[in-house]
Amino acid sequence: MSIISKSAIATGDGKFIIDTITIAEPKADEIVVKIKAAGLCHTDHDSLNWGKPIVLGHEGAGVVEQIGSKVTDLKVGDKVILNWATPCMKCFQCQEGNQHICENNSPVTAGGNGYTPGHPHLEGSMWNDKPIERSFNIGTIAEYALVKESACVKLDSDMPMPSASIISCGVMTGYGSVVNSAELTAGSSAVVLGTGGVGLNVIQGAKVSGASKIIAIDINEERLEMAKQFGATHTIKANKEDVGLMQAAEEVKKMTDGRGADYAFECTAVPALGAAPLAMIRNAGTAVQVSGIEEEITIDMNLFEWDKIYINPLYGKCRPQIDFPKLVSLYDKGDLMLDEMITRTYPLENLQQAFDDMLAGRNAKGVIVFN
Repeated sequence: MSIISKSAIATGDGKFIIDTITIAEPKADEIVVKIKAAGLCHTDHDSLNWGKPIVLGHEGAGVVEQIGSKVTDLKVGDKVILNWATPCMKCFQCQEGNQHICENNSPVTAGGNGYTPGHPHLEGSMWNDKPIERSFNIGTIAEYALVKESACVKLDSDMPMPSASIISCGVMTGYGSVVNSAELTAGSSAVVLGTGGVGLNVIQGAKVSGASKIIAIDINEERLEMAKQFGATHTIKANKEDVGLMQAAEEVKKMTDGRGADYAFECTAVPALGAAPLAMIRNAGTAVQVSGIEEEITIDMNLFEWDKIYINPLYGKCRPQIDFPKLVSLYDKGDLMLDEMITRTYPLENLQQAFDDMLAGRNAKGVIVFN
């Protein structure tokens, strides 16, 4: 039996509406999830301009409502966290352990606009009697989401659903960039450029990994104070006129015996700062571009001297069935702050206000909640 789902729908022209879609019964390997909470990030706002109708949202958590005939690991009533980078476990990259860049299912590795050509996943969701795509193949800013079984990770915890919902992108990206991608070692020093939702989770990843010094850089004094709560040991208030954050880099060197930090993580999504982490690290240090800048930038190659490493990971090299339970366990033990990261929750009808607050920098993280 099909389900009518109130949903946020991008109309393809920079706007969105709240309307209903019809969701078909799940196929053999599919699940219908009743969404309880959906995290909001800048990518959701960007998707308003992808030039086509789309069900918004790619962070979420909820309860299994229906299952397909071949679903074996989940049952109706199970709590789940949704994952947008669904691995097939059979392609070259999955076999290499790179489940986040699956060659068959990844919605981002080939397209750059949120979708891999040839994998639109149109089936199952209808709007105005026409098939409609789901953002990153899941579409979580809706009462219900039709997803592949591989997009669900069972949640065995009493954590609030809003906190669970943000694991599936912002938390995983920040934490994973430190732990999985950079493989930060205990006793190291780390610099975090930008202390929004992703940056705060980079700070938490560095803290969990045993970093001895965590330096947070931002232009917003309130966010720097929040960074301290999440584990930053030092802060630097940046100047908007500081091109490439070169003045801030000198401050970092003073804090790190004159040589620079072992690791630096760029979390601002400001293209002009794409090379900034290179200026923050010592020779043979590691710079990590976390925020996903996808445009041409100019880099002074002198910043690479000497033996510096620059990496551009996707989604913190997420292995959902491995990493999500680890994050939940860290939360349950009190080592990962998630409740404190959610500045405000909103009903679906207040999505525009949620976008406005996000773009104005009022929230560390905003979440849409469903009754």
